[in-house]
Amino acid sequence: MSQGFHLAQLNVATLLAPLDDPRLKDFVAGLDHINALADASPGFVWRLKDDAGNATALRPFAPDMIVNMSVWESAEALFDYVYRGGHKAYLARRKEWFSMPAEMHLVLWWIPAGTIPTIAEARRRLDLLRERGPTPEAFTFKRRFPAPVPALV
Repeated sequence: MSQGFHLAQLNVATLLAPLDDPRLKDFVAGLDHINALADASPGFVWRLKDDAGNATALRPFAPDMIVNMSVWESAEALFDYVYRGGHKAYLARRKEWFSMPAEMHLVLWWIPAGTIPTIAEARRRLDLLRERGPTPEAFTFKRRFPAPVPALV
């Protein structure tokens, strides 16, 4: 755990079809299970939700683009959830449900522990990553940066 800071993440994906299309049946059917796995994962702090308990109704970037935003105690905790647990099989099927992104679609950044990121902040971080590449303000799993050192008072 990074003392004083948590890791925020935003992941965006463009749907290949509307959520009620039969091609997305398995994706939609698995949402509650995948979100429950996240909620119960070591290091999980918070995730963006709509009234249905997921974020699929929220479309702040485009009508066909869904968002996933969450906060974790560390990059390792998020990485373990995404790539080492039950989410991994779900992730392996993403080409069935989403178009392949032409640009960066996942951004990570550090936030003070106890705060919740906004969608506007997440968008700014994703834009920053797309414009400048990985920096301490907006980075990826492949090019991570450590949490800031808390200021001494």
